[in-house]
Amino acid sequence: MTKMPLFTLLFSTTFATEALATEKLTLVLDWYINPDHAPIMVAQQTGAFAAEGLEVNIIPPSDPALPPRLVAAKQADLAITYQPQLNLFADQGVPLIRVGTLINMPLNTLITLDKTIKRPADLKGKRIGYSVSGIEQATLATVLNHDGIKVDQVKRVNVNFQLTSALITGKVDAVIGGYRNIEAQEMKLAGKEPVVFNVEDYGVPPYDELIIVANRDEAGQEKIKKFLRALKRGNAQLQAHPEESWQAFARAHPELNTPLNHQAWRATLPLFAADPAKLDRARYQAYEQFLFDNKLIKSITPVERYATGSE
Repeated sequence: MTKMPLFTLLFSTTFATEALATEKLTLVLDWYINPDHAPIMVAQQTGAFAAEGLEVNIIPPSDPALPPRLVAAKQADLAITYQPQLNLFADQGVPLIRVGTLINMPLNTLITLDKTIKRPADLKGKRIGYSVSGIEQATLATVLNHDGIKVDQVKRVNVNFQLTSALITGKVDAVIGGYRNIEAQEMKLAGKEPVVFNVEDYGVPPYDELIIVANRDEAGQEKIKKFLRALKRGNAQLQAHPEESWQAFARAHPELNTPLNHQAWRATLPLFAADPAKLDRARYQAYEQFLFDNKLIKSITPVERYATGSE
C-alpha cells in the first residue's frame, strides 16, 4: 500500500469534512502555471478553496496581456497581474482594483556574470541587455543613477526576451529584467555564478510583483474574501511543507517537473505574501510617484481607486 504524505493526508482529511464547493470563481493566471503560483496550487491541492465553499477554475491565458482585461470586462472574477501594470491601467481609467498580493517584492534584477563588477556603477561603458522599454528602462536608469552614473554611459541592447542566452554567450555584459527566482537560478544550473543586484536596493521603490485584481464593481464580493483566506492557508502549508508540496505539484504537473522549476520553487518561498489581503498603501503611493516622475503615467491616481485590502 502506497503511503500518502503526512501533510496531504492531514489536510485532505480536514478539508474533506469542511468542503462544500457551492460557489464558482474563475482565476486567470498571468502566464502558464509555474512556481510563482505555488500558494494557489497548494491551496487547490490541499482543499483550502473547497473548505471555503469555492470551486476555483484556474486558467492559464493564451496571451499574457489578456487576464486583467478579461476581469475589466467582467469575463473572469480575478486575474494575476503585476503592480506596475496596474498603475498604468489606473492611469488609463481601466476599472481594475488590487484585492490581494501573491509576491510582495520585486523579482526584477540587474544581473552580470563579470566578477569584476562589484556595483552597478562598474557597468559604465558596458552593454546592458533588456527586453521591454518603458518601465524597464526607467528602472535601469534609476539603478545606475543611484550608484552615480547616467544611463547614457552604458550601451542598451534589446535582446528580445533572450536575457539568459544573451548574457551567457557574451552578447551583453549584463541584463536588466531577469528575475531573481528564475533567470538567476537558470544561470546557476548552467554552471555560472551570477552577480545579482536587486533593483529595490538601488533607488527603485519596492513594489508588489504579482498581485490579484478584480473588477472595481465586484471587489467586495464575499467569494473574493473566501479566496484570499484560502490562499493565505495555502501559503502557510507551502511554507510548512515546501518539499512535500513540490512533490505534489510535480505529480500533478509532470511536464513542469524540471530542475529549474524545482530550484525556482525553493527560491520563491520567502517572496510570497504571508497575508495576501494586506495592503501597504504607502508603498503603492511611492511607486505611483516613481512612475509619474519618470513620465510613464500622466497623473497621480489615489490609491483607493486601484487598490484595496486590510492595513
